[in-house]
Amino acid sequence: MSDHSTKKAVKTATKRANPAAKKAAKKAAAHPGPRADKAGGEAAVLAKIEGQGPASELITARIRDLRDWRGEKLALVRRLIHEADPAILEEWKWMGTPVWSHDGIVCTGETYNQIVKLTFAKGAVLADPHHLFNAGLTGNARRAIDLRAQDEVDGPSFRELIREAVAFNQDHPPKHRRSSGRGASGR
Repeated sequence: MSDHSTKKAVKTATKRANPAAKKAAKKAAAHPGPRADKAGGEAAVLAKIEGQGPASELITARIRDLRDWRGEKLALVRRLIHEADPAILEEWKWMGTPVWSHDGIVCTGETYNQIVKLTFAKGAVLADPHHLFNAGLTGNARRAIDLRAQDEVDGPSFRELIREAVAFNQDHPPKHRRSSGRGASGR
């Protein structure tokens, strides 16, 4: 991104974003990261995704703030998620966790010192013929993919898994939560 377009993006983001998004957008503009100026690279992909709203801006800022292999991995899986399902919704939950949803949570993208963890909310019911899941294998609902610096991501298999998770969510809509009892008719 050019300096002018970065400033324009920050100005646009700060006009409509909440205080946390404003701070993240300003910080991202001040510290664009090592690959932000490469044409056709991560910056171009991030620019396409940024237009989704404040959550997308926060995820973009997180990727830029990481400034190491974790940011690169998170940007890569984000791109693959959007390739698998262009209609996926990006959310920012639990005080700083990127979440991708389509008719329910598909997966989260957490970053730790040694891993980028992609946790699939309904991973236990998804077929995994390519054995991408390597963490949380004994849980009743979730499964995860832990990516380390040296790990390669099998793009076609990962996109297939994302599409399967979306299809599962569409076939199994969430049940409505019961009311808290306040104002209920006593059923």
